[in-house]
Amino acid sequence: MPEYFIGLMSGTSLDGVDGVLADFSSASPRVLAHASRPFPPALRAELLALNSTGADELQRAALAGNALVRTYSLVVSELLVNTRIPASAIAAIGAHGQTVRHRPQEFDGTGYTLQLNQPALLAELTGIDVVADFRSRDVAAGGQGAPLAPFFHQALFGQPGKSVGVLNIGGISNITLLRADGSMLGFDCGPGNALIDGWIQQHQGKDYDSEGRWAAGGTVLPALLQRMRAEPYFGRMPPKSTGRDLFNRPWLDRQLQSFESAAPQDVQATLTELTAAACAGEVLRHEPKLARLIVCGGGALNTHLMQRLQALLPGAAVVSSAEAGLPPLQVEATAFAWLARKTVRREKLELQSTTGARGARVLGCVYPA
Repeated sequence: MPEYFIGLMSGTSLDGVDGVLADFSSASPRVLAHASRPFPPALRAELLALNSTGADELQRAALAGNALVRTYSLVVSELLVNTRIPASAIAAIGAHGQTVRHRPQEFDGTGYTLQLNQPALLAELTGIDVVADFRSRDVAAGGQGAPLAPFFHQALFGQPGKSVGVLNIGGISNITLLRADGSMLGFDCGPGNALIDGWIQQHQGKDYDSEGRWAAGGTVLPALLQRMRAEPYFGRMPPKSTGRDLFNRPWLDRQLQSFESAAPQDVQATLTELTAAACAGEVLRHEPKLARLIVCGGGALNTHLMQRLQALLPGAAVVSSAEAGLPPLQVEATAFAWLARKTVRREKLELQSTTGARGARVLGCVYPA
């Protein structure tokens, strides 16, 4: 008998919403439909602005959450129409929300992570149970609140007796190392597409560097790369997580001091190399004999970035997640459908090896339709 869940993900890249409708009735989830929708420009600008303190931000955040959920509901409708599956047949929607602040363990020792969302409104608009707020319980239990996708990566891509890495490159990059002995390590590497996208938007008026062509035509600036790599975050040991709270435009502007005369294309090449070097460096530090690195997220579509990862990891086969059975833009959305199923079934996740939480916990809150 089918077991349908919908997963919705809008990540730190701020490019929009990806959604999947998947059937979990067999050993591996089967994605029946994928839909995506870009953010309206005004909403995207507001979500980006809410990453920083500003005037009247409580009201602005609440209204942005409403607008976000209306975009979510359009993706849900498209999934239902495309599959001809009624809303009544869907067990639940896993709706991640939009991360605008991520400061675990800071300030008072617990800190917080904040995802804009209005799951009650989404339940009203769709008539489907909604699971949301996946990260706050982990933070309450002493964890980083991120990354959560490694548990799904283990279930989907793990190969007994083999060492496999799963690298998600969204706005921020995170890696899952699935070791041959069955153990797992997962954490955020650093910037993914966030700095790359922001730079080309400023200088070329494009949303992203298609296939990394602009970066590929530039020259990496070794002194700038060395300066950026000196960021203390890169030297920290896991568990660790990060976001636009650190890797943002003010951070980049500080790195670019004394590099004002650098050609913008060379800066783009260096930012792309930073992402590749940060990810490859973590592999070499924690699992140097890795045989295969499966890449998902928007970064998997950046040909130049994939080539740089392969060059920096000559001992591993660097492949798109499409070669492992799930297209790059569907992995995270499917992960949150999978996590929603865990919540509904009250199944705990062993969080210690990824987020550093004190023990296994059930994540997420359910909003009945």
